[in-house]
Amino acid sequence: PDRSHWPADLYLEGSDQSRGWFQSSLLESCGTRGRAPYNAVVTCGMTLTDTGEKMSKSLGNAIDPDVIIKQSGAEIIRLWVATVDYTEDQKIGPAVLQTVADGYRKLRNTLRYLLGGLDGFEASERVEYDAMPPLERFILHRAFEVDRAVRAAYETYAFNTVLRTVTEFCNTDLSALYFDIRKDALYCDRADSVRRRACRTVMDAMFERLTIWLSPLMPFTTDEAWATRFPESGPNSLRVIPPVPAEWENEAEKERWGEAGYTISSVMIHLEDHRRAKTIGSSLEAAPQLQISEKAFEAFDGIDAAEVFRTSQVMLSADPVLTEHQTRFHFSLATGLKCERCWRILPEVTAPKFLCVRCDDAVEHLGGRA
Repeated sequence: PDRSHWPADLYLEGSDQSRGWFQSSLLESCGTRGRAPYNAVVTCGMTLTDTGEKMSKSLGNAIDPDVIIKQSGAEIIRLWVATVDYTEDQKIGPAVLQTVADGYRKLRNTLRYLLGGLDGFEASERVEYDAMPPLERFILHRAFEVDRAVRAAYETYAFNTVLRTVTEFCNTDLSALYFDIRKDALYCDRADSVRRRACRTVMDAMFERLTIWLSPLMPFTTDEAWATRFPESGPNSLRVIPPVPAEWENEAEKERWGEAGYTISSVMIHLEDHRRAKTIGSSLEAAPQLQISEKAFEAFDGIDAAEVFRTSQVMLSADPVLTEHQTRFHFSLATGLKCERCWRILPEVTAPKFLCVRCDDAVEHLGGRA
């Protein structure tokens, strides 16, 4: 199709063109056609070295994009542009680009994890929203919030807001919370369990949205990820952001996990202290006893506390004396034998199988294959 349409969607130039190209185009167009020749104008600042110096050929301090592309790939330049406030002067240099590369690897690893976890996923495996556990509902609510923020940021060309919002979602909500908790169910539950199917249903939704949210910022990577999973579906770059189901918005789950998050963080800190002290090597060796406020205790209704604490066992109780966010933590070692499949230490594990009830059932379902 002919893309030389008038008026232009966007004029993009440096701030020095406010009285140059922008102004001359505006005057000529208004005089001959009665309106501006563009629908929007975006001005950008100057690119400086990482020490704040103006780049100059005579000083030899300019950054050659070709060198960066050969060393790190074009995606790193795109992401660097997306990290800065382009309306102001911005800095670039080896240290800055290394930080961008580190952030890129985290995003790429998130997509790789989703691809691995979704291997063999089929539509028949999906779980309806009403049947999903609380954790899945919370992640979908966060995706609802992220989608709203991403759309608004793209509308105003705030690419740094898009990248920051999606990166925080990947690092905090997905990697540090959801993936870390659900990896046990993903690896050890029966394939037909509701919890594992719900997990894969949510992972499918996250893959669908991450690949399109990030497509304008890292198109090579998202196209590669999309084509790896759906080789016959056409380029990812031609997709549009899909609508988000209204049922994903769930303020109650947001409030619940906000409350539970304080307890989870407190337990993680205590367990890390015991790891450093060599009391335990893994959190699965622990069986902590916790007393929390009544409000916090209510937040754990329907949630497996041992699962979210990443421990083998836990004793959780409410103490009406404790105020909000107060926690009494008592450390204990888990009792029983170690399941050779999920590594949880439980009293139900016995010789000669050395499997917990869940893993024994999963192995039987697989026909004896672990």
